[in-house]
Amino acid sequence: MLTKVAVLATATALSLGVAAAPAGAEVTALPTASMEAVLKAAQIDPRRADSALTPGAKDSVLLVEQALAAKGLLAQQYVDGHFGTSTITAYSGYQKSLGYTGIDASGLPGKTSLEKLGEGRYTVTAVVSAGSRLTYHGKTMNTRTKAMLVKAEGLLGRQLTITQGSYNPGGVGASAGTHDGGGALDIGVEGMSSTTRTDVARKLRQVGFAAWVRTPAQGFAYHIHAIALSDPDLSSGAQHQAGDYYLGYNGLAGRGSDDGPAVTPKLTWEEYQRS
Repeated sequence: MLTKVAVLATATALSLGVAAAPAGAEVTALPTASMEAVLKAAQIDPRRADSALTPGAKDSVLLVEQALAAKGLLAQQYVDGHFGTSTITAYSGYQKSLGYTGIDASGLPGKTSLEKLGEGRYTVTAVVSAGSRLTYHGKTMNTRTKAMLVKAEGLLGRQLTITQGSYNPGGVGASAGTHDGGGALDIGVEGMSSTTRTDVARKLRQVGFAAWVRTPAQGFAYHIHAIALSDPDLSSGAQHQAGDYYLGYNGLAGRGSDDGPAVTPKLTWEEYQRS
């Protein structure tokens, strides 16, 4: 005999045109894929020299890779929890199948594509959103990047000068496309001492930026280059710089050792807010 609760549930389901589960049947919850974990792996793993796994990301990455393999986009040998170049290419192919182009089809997972890929297979948790585009200090960036910058300015007790913002394709040739998408900033350092420049880079790193002081010895006028870690709108170039930051490099083509201030642990904006 059906309980009163079961009768009510059945009646509600029928009124909504939804088939009710048989009495006593257990509903199996789908596994969860953390967008935070997947994004971190998608930045770091393609830059590794080996197939090591990003700590804490394996289970979520496996769910995404299994879904890509089920669509014939990823060979089974690459379903291993390592979000390397093959998985990036497969994910980019999936994004293109949804009609995305440009930075929206870079292989870096976004919320909408991640959820569509997971339909019937997994649910997405720990969503990371870039937010909308806006103007701050006269330059274009997204809501997430602005929040990070405002926090860093608060820690520094000063406002910063932005010389190049985000979503600026072809803007500065020396930037090698890193500002084509979101999460990228160049910060002016005119009048700052070497100590102050380093402190600015340190505070930016503390709130979730990969940040380096660029110098004339590297072929640049002095400035600070900053990439918002795990911004889902990162260009491919910025994505690579984020990965290199985690791996201890300076974000330049030669992949020299990181010459910025040491910050431990290296946190994303979301992790910083929880810390």
